Amino acid sequence: MHEQDKDHILDTLNQYAQQFNAMVHNILTKKNSSEETSAMFDPEKLGSLLSNDTVEVDSAKLIQTQMDFMRQQTELWQQATKAMLGENAHPVMQEEKGDRRFSHTDWQDNPIFSYMKQAYLINSKMLQGMISSMHFKDPKSEEQVKFYTRQYINSVSPTNYLLSNPEVCEEILKTKGQNMVKGIENFMRDLEKSPLEAFKITQTDMDAFELGVNLATTEGQIVYQNDLMQLIHYTPKHEKTFSTPILFVPPFINKYYILDLDERKSVVKGLLDAGFSVFMISWVNPDAKLADQDFFDYMKKGPVEALDVVCDITGKKKVNMVGFCVGGTLLSTATAYLRAKKDTRIESLTLLTTLLDFSEPGEIGNYLTEDALPVMEQNADIKGIYDGRILGLSFSLLRENNLFWSYFINNYLKGKDPAAFDILFWNSDATNITAACFKQYIRTMYWEDKLKVPGAVEIDGIPIDLGNIDVPVYFLTTLADHIVLWQGAYKGTQLVSGDTRFVLAGSGHLAGVINPPDPGKYPHWINDNLPASASEWFDGAVKQEGSWWPDWHAWLQSHRKTKVNAPQPGESEKYPAIEAAPGSYVKKQLG
Repeated sequence: MHEQDKDHILDTLNQYAQQFNAMVHNILTKKNSSEETSAMFDPEKLGSLLSNDTVEVDSAKLIQTQMDFMRQQTELWQQATKAMLGENAHPVMQEEKGDRRFSHTDWQDNPIFSYMKQAYLINSKMLQGMISSMHFKDPKSEEQVKFYTRQYINSVSPTNYLLSNPEVCEEILKTKGQNMVKGIENFMRDLEKSPLEAFKITQTDMDAFELGVNLATTEGQIVYQNDLMQLIHYTPKHEKTFSTPILFVPPFINKYYILDLDERKSVVKGLLDAGFSVFMISWVNPDAKLADQDFFDYMKKGPVEALDVVCDITGKKKVNMVGFCVGGTLLSTATAYLRAKKDTRIESLTLLTTLLDFSEPGEIGNYLTEDALPVMEQNADIKGIYDGRILGLSFSLLRENNLFWSYFINNYLKGKDPAAFDILFWNSDATNITAACFKQYIRTMYWEDKLKVPGAVEIDGIPIDLGNIDVPVYFLTTLADHIVLWQGAYKGTQLVSGDTRFVLAGSGHLAGVINPPDPGKYPHWINDNLPASASEWFDGAVKQEGSWWPDWHAWLQSHRKTKVNAPQPGESEKYPAIEAAPGSYVKKQLG
């Protein structure tokens, strides 16, 4: 490399590092503007959690942790010295299997990078050991401390910094520092599209997809709409379809088309091909004008009104209903509400990765504290909505290395643009929640866990009792779900009274659900018995290779196998076609 090139790279590096490091620190900590997300990267949060009288320290374990730390540091220094002198050296500490952060060969072969990696891993182990030596009187505090410790440890990984990542160093040399210029451009672009309270990192090429063109392409019509939702009636694939139609209730915190990505991965198309009539709720992306629409309004104007329309269009008195995640919670509430009113139109429920009992909320519960909850509610009240981009960051930070730091490195340190990926496009297509709905949902479900208690929730004076759900229920959960723990979802089987089937699928919250039979990438587990605990259920479960979809389709067909002439979208005089699917509500984007 010419001396001139070296000087140019050093000048670019110096200018870039000063600007970028200051901006990143300010944005990620957000000390002055938000208390909701600052704790993700702020060690002071750990200090506040530990500075109380609810923690007891196991002195012997703590001393052992410190002794192990000093021994490993001494051994590391000795081995690093050997490596620097060209002698054979063996690693003192190795990353866990599957940790892709350190896949570059320099992390093993280069003495300097190897030392940085091992020093980081040793320090991480020491910090985790210190936390494990503490006994907490409050289990929730213990979970939060462990969660924020993990977040902090992963945030200070040497892979996340400009000159301590060999892949980034290679990029600097290859581009003569231009990757840093591109990186700061990418950072400023994302900053402009981010709300004040959270930084929205680009995870995919947002120009690579267009709804109705290469996503959400299943043919259909919008046949009904109100201020909260549009109702899609999909064009049937067969002249005759099963007599009981299917109505989807997707989560209102996301957009419906996760269930209709491309032709191969579309849950909707799979049902149409199998001979069902299918309807789908598409939620509005609300603004402050809808601030006072609460969870119960979503229930009435969503699944309840949609049920009325589907029955009118098809002329049928029964509907199979499907809820996904929050949509499943909403649907279950609606079903209990309708059953209390002696309404029997729901023939069956399918609940995909759904919580009814919120006593095991998973890592999402770490965001909800007595201090944080009022701040979140105040934010929603001020804006009239809770910004979906804040939720997006929160969910990404449940899998921070995969869904945040990997893109941080790629986009800003390497200066590259992320690849096109349909699920990440959907994940980035944020949806607001109305202020009233956000507050009511978070308080009633997550914070107070009232839904599982008969009569603790009332709607229009009608007590909600999940025990009134006496229709067949199909629970689908996923083994590696980081949003809805399958063990927590299993508790819902003990709350309903209908004939219940519980199926556990491989993979996570999205990939485990969107797992078409061809190729049927992930397996599933089945156990016809429903013992009291999830662990007992799993002990008796049988692993089945391939997708869970065929099992579900057979379950749906088992309730009513008769077929009728397929109703066509827009042919009803009362509900003519308003516009073609996917409709206009789903196309409103934030940022």
